[in-house]
Amino acid sequence: MASFVTRRLIAAVFVLLAATFLMYILVSMSGDPLKELRESSAPNKLELMEARTRLLNLDVPPFFRYFIWLGGIAQCFVGQCDFGVNVQGLPVNVLLQQAMGSTLQLVVSAQLIAIVVGLAVGITTALRQYSGYDYSITFASFLFFSLPIFWVAVLLKQYIAIGFNDWLAEPSIGIAVLIGISIVSGLLWMSVLGGTGRKRLTTLAVATVSTGALLAYLNLTGWFSTPSIGIVGVVLTAVAAALGVTAISVGLKNRNALRGSLVTAAVGIALYYPMTWYVFRFMTLPLFLGLAVLSVVVGGAIGYFLGGRDRWQSARTSAIVSVIISAVIALEGHLFYWSDYFNSTRINGRPIATFGSATPNLGGNFWVQGIDTFTHLLLPTIAIILISFAGLTRYTRSSMLEVMNQDYIRTARSKGLTQRTVVVRHALRNALIPIATIIALDIGALIGGAVITEFVFGWSGMGQLFQKGLQNVDPNPVMAFFVVTGLLTVIFNLVADLLYASLDPRIRVS
Repeated sequence: MASFVTRRLIAAVFVLLAATFLMYILVSMSGDPLKELRESSAPNKLELMEARTRLLNLDVPPFFRYFIWLGGIAQCFVGQCDFGVNVQGLPVNVLLQQAMGSTLQLVVSAQLIAIVVGLAVGITTALRQYSGYDYSITFASFLFFSLPIFWVAVLLKQYIAIGFNDWLAEPSIGIAVLIGISIVSGLLWMSVLGGTGRKRLTTLAVATVSTGALLAYLNLTGWFSTPSIGIVGVVLTAVAAALGVTAISVGLKNRNALRGSLVTAAVGIALYYPMTWYVFRFMTLPLFLGLAVLSVVVGGAIGYFLGGRDRWQSARTSAIVSVIISAVIALEGHLFYWSDYFNSTRINGRPIATFGSATPNLGGNFWVQGIDTFTHLLLPTIAIILISFAGLTRYTRSSMLEVMNQDYIRTARSKGLTQRTVVVRHALRNALIPIATIIALDIGALIGGAVITEFVFGWSGMGQLFQKGLQNVDPNPVMAFFVVTGLLTVIFNLVADLLYASLDPRIRVS
């Protein structure tokens, strides 16, 4: 494997060298970096032009100027990367660090949600092939895939931001809307679960009534003005997570894993009040990250010691349950401070942001800043998710359908294995092999494609760095963007190749 990775990295170096050379020459020849100064009426115009020429080595032909830039990049091998300066004389290293943090925050959150939702929906549509649910998801996927990102952004701004902010002024759900949402929810669950005619009607009735009752309760208690999960919500979520994750992961018949999940849920419930009344008051980002890691370790340890013969399966299951419960409790911490954020003079009762990556001069504690980050991430994240979701759903569905028709799947069913075992242990593992390639390519493509998204939403990230570099005929910021995007594409393609070997034992990386 070491020789394979080494060969791939060496090949990647030559690919990046050729690509960066072409990109640098094209950007350098796309315009005149001195045009702005040539058209200026400043009395010291000639001095400014001479200073910029020396700053950017414009007196050197682009071919040789590329190797000057490459010399700075070569210093990365000794930990001193130098991407040069932009036309204003600012170090590109500093600009790149700021832009990368903002863009990765947007892209990583969007991609993780898109992967989870896309895989789940793709798998369920494959299992419910040619059903109303399958046709509906197919229609929605092609619709989202065909919509340009800037048009999606406009719709999100109009209906999610402006419309929802207006609704929050007097948050209440009318009877007609409540009934409509309940019926749509019932139809959705009926389509997803399927079954005989009687089972489908039962699902429709139960889901419709449950959704209607929940919305009516939230409406009557004023939950939309002062949202909270509460101990009852945490208990219900913890028990549901323990049962649901165990059922999907190893099956409810595995009593050791179920016991570990339920004990993990009980520990999470017991920590609700100590966390919300004491720890949350002193929360910082390092403490938050430390508690997140600790929740995974504690959940895994509980599952491991109670897992019996299937220790590692039980540990994995309990760790996932612990993550879900921790996320719910963390959400409760943010909801505690929703009123403070909502009534802030910088927000003025309109929390869903349409522009920028943060509210200037907001202040507040860790939770208020977290809410602000979420409200600014919401619209661009949804826009990216809708586009990525379409492709992931279609690829997952087709891959699952191909695998489900294989001989070994029929053999597994003929041996009497349950549907969960056939789908999770046999079909899904092999169906993920081509999906790994799609996800790996999406990572690099998302950062490149986020240029338009960042421009529409005014997000100060790598897209803005790239755009300003092109406008100013400034190769250094453009090349910084190009190098990061190219490196991510190469690295994640290598990761995809290594994942092949772990997903399919027949594949050997050598």
